Amino acid sequence: MNVDDFDFILPNELIAQTPLKKRDASRMLVLDPDVKQLQHEMFPALLDYLEAGDCLVLNDTKVLPARLFGAKETGGQVEVLLLNQEKNDTWETLVKPAKRVKAGTTLSFGDGKLTAECIKVLDHGGRVLKFYYEGVFLEILEQLGEMPLPPYIKEKLAEKDRYQTVYAKHDGSAAAPTAGLHFTDELLDQIRQKGVQVAYITLHVGLGTFRPVSAETVQEHHMHEEYFQISQETAEILNNTRRTGKKIVAVGTTSARTLETAARDGKGIFTKESGWTDIFIYPGFTFQGLDALLTNFHLPKSTLVMLVSALAGKEFLLSAYEEAVKKEYRFFSFGDAMLIMKGSHKKWQQ
Repeated sequence: MNVDDFDFILPNELIAQTPLKKRDASRMLVLDPDVKQLQHEMFPALLDYLEAGDCLVLNDTKVLPARLFGAKETGGQVEVLLLNQEKNDTWETLVKPAKRVKAGTTLSFGDGKLTAECIKVLDHGGRVLKFYYEGVFLEILEQLGEMPLPPYIKEKLAEKDRYQTVYAKHDGSAAAPTAGLHFTDELLDQIRQKGVQVAYITLHVGLGTFRPVSAETVQEHHMHEEYFQISQETAEILNNTRRTGKKIVAVGTTSARTLETAARDGKGIFTKESGWTDIFIYPGFTFQGLDALLTNFHLPKSTLVMLVSALAGKEFLLSAYEEAVKKEYRFFSFGDAMLIMKGSHKKWQQ
């Protein structure tokens, strides 16, 4: 299976540069893989597609202001993106330009408020850095760090919290689980009032989610590990949803990857679990952990397009993307939403 098979043409003007004034004011393209049909909705219509007893699964990771700008002792400027905390004050990072930072290189941020030493060189610009500071690391990050917006977003983010979900709780991500950015507290309350269970998992978004695919074939690509957690409470909600024959609806590809990791490990039964996942989902994958997926529109030839194609079918998915381009949907992190749910056509016929 070639990576080029997941390519599509996207005009630059459709890449959303800023969030909408209201989180839930986006559009939502609904795909029904059973009948290969589409429906155009506004995001609050998600409520109509959920039934009492269904379970909506949200990733409650919180984005760190993980982009730091600093300098070497010789004055050369560097950019550092924190990915995974390995232990104490040691972090796996991405560094640009990486060739300037070798083992033993010392970096300084914020006029010396924070310093770091490179203790290991990794592939693809990766570096392991040991940080030194006085005080609380997260407080220093809040002062010196910037939200790690993707490179296709050129506009400055006016409000930091617009790159956080309203339910963000656990610090640790290098990027937002963007499908969740559409939710407001009010909409979540309405969903609960309908009898839908809302369950939380945690996956800290790192290099595995946004690393470009450099291989020619899909099978050659290897996902980077990311840390996840499923609580006992969430496991019980998920298992009960399965027992009653209701739908598990994953919000975002990070929730989907977490659910499928847990379902694979537990042979379809969820348990309290934490660890690292490098699961790679592409067409041919058999889903065991979810029934439907709410997601955003993703980059051409990305692992996320491959994951969504596995659920919707590649040809149907790419035709839906073509339709979204024609209808001028907003793409990527601050863009519109897509709901992939079998049986949706029954609602359209009502």
